[in-house]
Amino acid sequence: MPVQTKILPRGWRGLWARLEPFVAVLDGPFMMLFLGIAFLSCLMLYSAGSDFEGRFVGHVRNLGIAVGIMWAVAHVPPGQLQRVAVPLFVLGVLLLVLVAVAGDVSKGARRWLNIGITRIQPSELMKIAMPMMLAWLVHKYEGLRTARHWAVALSLLLIPTALILSQPDLGTAILVFGAGIYVLFFAGLSWRLVFLVLGVIVVGVLFLIVFGDAACADGVNWPGLREYQRQRICTLLDPMRDPLGKGFHIIQSVIAVGSGGLLGKGWMQGTQTHLEFIPERTTDFLFAAYSEEFGLLGNLLLVGLYAALILRGLWIAIGAPTLFSRLLAGAISLTIFSYAFVNMGMVTGILPVVGVPLPWMSYGGTAMVTLGFGAGMLMSIARSRSRTVQGFVLQRQ
Repeated sequence: MPVQTKILPRGWRGLWARLEPFVAVLDGPFMMLFLGIAFLSCLMLYSAGSDFEGRFVGHVRNLGIAVGIMWAVAHVPPGQLQRVAVPLFVLGVLLLVLVAVAGDVSKGARRWLNIGITRIQPSELMKIAMPMMLAWLVHKYEGLRTARHWAVALSLLLIPTALILSQPDLGTAILVFGAGIYVLFFAGLSWRLVFLVLGVIVVGVLFLIVFGDAACADGVNWPGLREYQRQRICTLLDPMRDPLGKGFHIIQSVIAVGSGGLLGKGWMQGTQTHLEFIPERTTDFLFAAYSEEFGLLGNLLLVGLYAALILRGLWIAIGAPTLFSRLLAGAISLTIFSYAFVNMGMVTGILPVVGVPLPWMSYGGTAMVTLGFGAGMLMSIARSRSRTVQGFVLQRQ
């Protein structure tokens, strides 16, 4: 968004002239919404993380890294992003295979790969590589026109998702699968199939509501799900089955959200937060601490910022100059929605706990890097859109 230099004091004009090429690469409306979310996140990390030495400073550092990644990726033209889509996806799949063969085991899950100087989590790479790969595929075929095209696309979607599920990592698998599905949806996925899947989900939920006690009895196995995943769903249906164990997270989180009322208890005044009843209060359950201290009005503000940011991303997608850019921007925007929706849903007790952070609010470096990379690609696409529009105007003149 250009700044009218005439309204700036004379001394500032020269400074702005030097800074403008660096700042102009960022999308103005998106950055204002991002900074609003980042400001609220800093308030909450200072409060919820007051008992964790270095947690607030670490969060500010991670936000700075995210902005730096946004800025760097925003300089990369969408055409170059398109060229690296296939190598990045192949690298991600190979790393997932290496994790399955020789990955480090931590807390019963094999998700990390030791590369000597540090450990990496290759599944995070697929959150970016998956939508890029499928957008590249659709762009190459100029749409998924045949059954063979759809078969290739579904194979590319299911193989990495299956590898991530086997680690096991349900939360990341959901996000990776969702990012791919968004691309396929924008590429023309049939509404009949969408409604069929939604219908199956509704039937499954109704079945659990009616027969939940029998399905959650000890010794009952659910095909396709591990025992801990079954327990998370059963705990969602009735947290009081184990209030001091598996249900503790949800019970304390819902209490914190409800106790905030309309206006909240005030910044730094959250009792559930500061008496340490909320587990993981700086990471996955930060929204519970935020709700307690800022109440319903604070929640409406935060949800409004996320909604506006996602709509801005979709607006960028609509005006993108190529099919690859449109699909990628749309998928990234809805992936941000998935992060926010799943996190808020699990914190408020309407979705199972799956370990998904709240975008740019929760503490954590990996998610910051992934989301910063995605936001940078959005800004790269917005920049190319602006250049296309300017070129069209110049041609008309």
